Amino acid sequence: MKRRKDDLDRLIEKALKIDPSLQEGLDKADRAWDIAFQIYDLRKKSGLTQTQLAQLVKTSQSNIARIESADYTGYTFKTLEKVTKALRAKLEIRIIPQRTSNFARS
Repeated sequence: MKRRKDDLDRLIEKALKIDPSLQEGLDKADRAWDIAFQIYDLRKKSGLTQTQLAQLVKTSQSNIARIESADYTGYTFKTLEKVTKALRAKLEIRIIPQRTSNFARS
């Protein structure tokens, strides 16, 4: 079942018509939200507090809180590896080609 558009959806569509470059920021925010939610969800399912996860990762609770924040994108690959290992999960990063290419192949 398709979700009905609300005022926010219409506002975003209008803003994107005015400035299509906003899509890149929205995509980045979407990825950050997805990472934050996955870590939060795995931590909760593991029955761990932020403090307990921080101890496993050898960092501070505030760093775990930052990683679980949807507006944070400053984590490193190494940090994400430590967090996923502590959560007994697998880190998977994919690079997906865009539908259209703006560069020529040599």
